[in-house]
Amino acid sequence: MALSASDLPMMYTLLSNSMSGDESVRKPAEAALSQSESRPGFCSCLMEVITAKDLASQVDVRLMASVYFKNSINRYWRNRRDSSGISSEEKVHLRKKLLLHLREENYQIAQMLAVLISKIARFDYPREWPELFSVLAQQLQVADVLTSHRIFMILFRTLKELSSKRLTADQRNFAEISSHLFDYSWHLWQSDVQTILRGLSTISPSYNSNALEQHNDELYLTCERWLLCVKIIRQLIISGFQSDAKCIQEIRPVKEVSPVLLNAIQSFLPYYSSFQKGRDKFWDFFKRACTKLMKVLIAIQGRHPYTFGDKCVLPPVMDFCLNKITDPEPDILSFEQFLIQCMVMVKSLLECKEYKPSLTGRVMDENGLTLEQMKKNISNVVGGVLTSLLPNERIVLLCNVLIRRYFVLTAADLEEWYQNPESFHHEQDMVQWTEKLRPCAEALYIVLFENHSQLLAPVVLSILREAMNSCPASVTEITPGLLLKDAAYGAAAYVYYELSNYLSFKDWFNGALSLELSNDHSNMHIIHRKVALILGQWVSEIKDDTKRAVYCALIKLLLNRDLSVRLAACRSLCLHIEDANFSEPDFSDLLPICWDSCFKLVEEVQEFDSKVQVLNLISILIGHVNEVIPYADKLVHFFHKVWEESSGESLLQIQLLIALRNFVVALGYQSPKCYNMLLPILQRGIDINSPDELNLLEDSMLLWEATLSHAPAMVPQLLAYFPCLLEIMERSFDHLQVAVNIIEGYIILGGSDFLSMHASSVAKLLDLVVGNVNDRGLLTTLPVIDVLIQCFPMEVPLFITSTLQKLIVICLSGGDDRDPSKTAVKASSAAILARILVMNTNYLAQLTSEPSVSLLLQQAGIPIEENILLCLIDIWLDKVDNVSSVQKKIFGLALSIILTMRLPQVLDKLEQILSVCTSVILSGNDDLTEEESSGDSMSSSRYHEGTIPSKELRRRQIKFSDPVNQLSLEMSVRDNLQTCAALHGKAFDLAMSRMDGSTFIQLKHALKMP
Repeated sequence: MALSASDLPMMYTLLSNSMSGDESVRKPAEAALSQSESRPGFCSCLMEVITAKDLASQVDVRLMASVYFKNSINRYWRNRRDSSGISSEEKVHLRKKLLLHLREENYQIAQMLAVLISKIARFDYPREWPELFSVLAQQLQVADVLTSHRIFMILFRTLKELSSKRLTADQRNFAEISSHLFDYSWHLWQSDVQTILRGLSTISPSYNSNALEQHNDELYLTCERWLLCVKIIRQLIISGFQSDAKCIQEIRPVKEVSPVLLNAIQSFLPYYSSFQKGRDKFWDFFKRACTKLMKVLIAIQGRHPYTFGDKCVLPPVMDFCLNKITDPEPDILSFEQFLIQCMVMVKSLLECKEYKPSLTGRVMDENGLTLEQMKKNISNVVGGVLTSLLPNERIVLLCNVLIRRYFVLTAADLEEWYQNPESFHHEQDMVQWTEKLRPCAEALYIVLFENHSQLLAPVVLSILREAMNSCPASVTEITPGLLLKDAAYGAAAYVYYELSNYLSFKDWFNGALSLELSNDHSNMHIIHRKVALILGQWVSEIKDDTKRAVYCALIKLLLNRDLSVRLAACRSLCLHIEDANFSEPDFSDLLPICWDSCFKLVEEVQEFDSKVQVLNLISILIGHVNEVIPYADKLVHFFHKVWEESSGESLLQIQLLIALRNFVVALGYQSPKCYNMLLPILQRGIDINSPDELNLLEDSMLLWEATLSHAPAMVPQLLAYFPCLLEIMERSFDHLQVAVNIIEGYIILGGSDFLSMHASSVAKLLDLVVGNVNDRGLLTTLPVIDVLIQCFPMEVPLFITSTLQKLIVICLSGGDDRDPSKTAVKASSAAILARILVMNTNYLAQLTSEPSVSLLLQQAGIPIEENILLCLIDIWLDKVDNVSSVQKKIFGLALSIILTMRLPQVLDKLEQILSVCTSVILSGNDDLTEEESSGDSMSSSRYHEGTIPSKELRRRQIKFSDPVNQLSLEMSVRDNLQTCAALHGKAFDLAMSRMDGSTFIQLKHALKMP
């Protein structure tokens, strides 16, 4: 039943009650609102509540109504199969009502109304709501400041929503909007700039009066509208034009807008200091305005680099940014967000690939320039402009300023470090580089050094030597010299790959870095942290004769009293242990201290990122060192404790699962030592009903696979987990490869006990996969079916009949002539059916004669005019060259068995059958391929003779014990030829007489016939 105006009091009451702190009041109201959502008129009632004048003061109720309205748009605006949605008549009413209520005084409600209009526009513009922008434009002509501000809020939200639509037609629509809106928005923005500047000149930062305050409020609203206009102009230029890097066409608005934006920044910056005291909201506006304008320039450069490279745009912007970085006014030094944007701009210009010289040539088109040549010409021009803006002296100055000013720790930094060293470590080293001034300066320095390494390497070395000479390792006071040394050490750490050509790490370490660590004064944690960074960054330059000393240094840093230093050492140790040239002999005696230090560090740190970092080191240690078993008990206790404490921290638990997997692999056949801790964790991770299933399932399955692969024997708990795999696969095939490995692990490890307990689950799982995955998925799955039949040839075919029928359909379907993957699938499927014929002949004969198979083939559109088994013979003959040597032998054995059939058609294929069998016999059966041999040696490397074999070795044992290996194809062909002769008599003799002479000679040779 539809809702109407008479339901408004009830709607108001429900909305009000839905915000009650009393659950007995709130829950029924929420339930009633939820039931009303799909009723016609629901959104209209909400709209009346939002716009009712007598409810203007009831902001909370109106906001709640707007939230329900937004959710209804998401759920019901588009007609869906499971609901009638919102009627066309109601949509028309709502769209008109929204555009009639533009002058909303409450800012929060106005924001929500803008969101509502943008959401509807995403669905309805331009087809159902073509008048949207024209109505807004008309209203702007007669609007006061408040109304125009609200309209610009709507325009910004709507343009942002529409710009995210990626279809070509939608992008064309947006380009059309841009062409209509840009000029008006741009002229209004320019007019507002002048209005704001005139208004600011009349404001005294300290004097107040009522009249002035009213004037200031209107001026501030104009400022806010102007900021919205900036965002709209950005959206129109970025999304309304194709990138000039693709179309190589000049984007006019870029050249028109960019210089004016820069002028606006220059006009606003002086107010930053004058309004810093006394006018908080205007001071905040100046900060936001200058930062936003720089961000817009950065975005324009990124989208339209070639047009931005014009001489009227790039030089003044680059020059301005460089000047602000190297020689800022004293007040601007405290304006960190603005300086960050200046650095981001310079960095973007320095690393812009469109400004780099092209290294590839292109054949010229006689009729004109190619696009690539045009790009190359523009790049050369812009590259020349950049070079002229950055002479060597300016590059050296910039490098010096970055290191000496922006790298140096401030008093505020040191206080923050003192108060919370752990937080300081993450903020400095793991924060997004565009959010903090020092990381941003470091990012700019790295790009600058990459572009001018030969020029800057001597400069950086000079600063490094100056800093080390002015502040020897014995200094304990926090002096400017010590802080400069910290900055210089950082500069040397970040560009190790280039600086290593000019600086010997061994000499540096022995002459300075190791001496720094001998000074244990508490103030030296500043230098110690940077030494830890250097030791990690320079890992590739550390030679064998220095590795031991460096390892000892890192362990000492891991024992430091300062958490920030220890975490830095933790990260650097990860880099060393993962290094391809890691020297375990030099590290082995440090392992006990390293383990204990890690365990203690995990207990001491409080932040999530810290725990993950330490856990990562533990995981890497387990995965890269051989001596894990002596510390197994401590690690089991550690993992149990950390898992218990990590409840709700899924990202931390993921790291734990990775570490546990490495732990199981490292323990090898001794992995049952950790089962009491491991199996409950595994059980929770593979439970699809667990609240953390979405985050933990992938790593839990990998842990499950590793546990099975390294288990010496099946245990009841592991055996009981198998049904979880069926539940996982019923949900999706995302983890098919791991699932197949797990099935194989159960077959190899569990044997007949596994099969007797879980035969039905195995059958369901295989039937679920085969026929519902692509060729790649089938190629993953078919080998495990082959192993299953190999191990249980009499039992398995009976309960996987449905799967085998699907394999017959796959074999007899066409379409594999030009598709290698389909050929591989068909060949592997045929090999499985051939194995069944060899090992369980009666079953395959029965299977191929069942009516259900014929029905399946008919449904698949595969015409069958003869016995299905005869059709399979053709597949075996055709695909023998597409399979492995073992499968070739299986094909040969299957074909030899076919010779015993009482079918006259067999004689028609006799020559082909004997030719294939002869070829297989003469080529031999090299079961051990090179890959398998290497796998054997790898898998046995961790296991000594007499120990329990790994899954890999057990797999090899199964392969060696394959009954196919025990059968002689030569003897089978000889015996079955005699049977065939007895069955067919003269017809057999006639068929043999028609055989090609050379084929017959080869047959006699293969069968050792006289």
